Amino acid sequence: MSTALLHLFTADTPNGQKISIALEELGLNYLQINVDLANGEQKTPDFLARNPNGKIPVLVDHRHANTLFESAVILAYLAEQNGALGGEGVVDKLVIQQWLSFQIASVGPMLGQLWWFRHGTTTTNEQALDRYRRESLRLYGVVEGELSKRDYIAGDSYTIADIALFTWLRTYEELGLDIAPFPAVRAWLERLAKRPAVKRGLAKSRQEA
Repeated sequence: MSTALLHLFTADTPNGQKISIALEELGLNYLQINVDLANGEQKTPDFLARNPNGKIPVLVDHRHANTLFESAVILAYLAEQNGALGGEGVVDKLVIQQWLSFQIASVGPMLGQLWWFRHGTTTTNEQALDRYRRESLRLYGVVEGELSKRDYIAGDSYTIADIALFTWLRTYEELGLDIAPFPAVRAWLERLAKRPAVKRGLAKSRQEA
């Protein structure tokens, strides 16, 4: 029986992968509970008691009796609780928060809609595909502009902002996006993908370990 005091309710999606990677990067002991989205486990009364919005991920921290949902909040919480991946000083933390907000407000919704119109619907909507493809590429361009100036999105150090963007931007092939015009993004994706904790987090999310 697991003695882990951190319980992660998750699934193999970019938002779920973020938390698995962060937990692995921080070297924390946690219990992963896989939520079957296809069968609607995220809409059951037990799950809704943890997140009334019925979405993963959810982190339960039994050490402090905290239950948190929304991936950016969970990332910020883990960074703050463990004094790592969250920057140092007020300005650093705000820069990280702005890139987290950029991911949850722009990158996630746009790439998520592109995925839906490519893979989730049984009808073809070329207007929607064109809109979300163009907007997704524009967002890659925003990230390219920043990563062409520094190694990581929020500065000189690897942070939760990199984790949040990585799990979404790595899906470009599945989304049918050509990222050849964004060499800094490609190099950053390749560099992060080699991190041992990133590999472990993705494997855990795929339920391989």
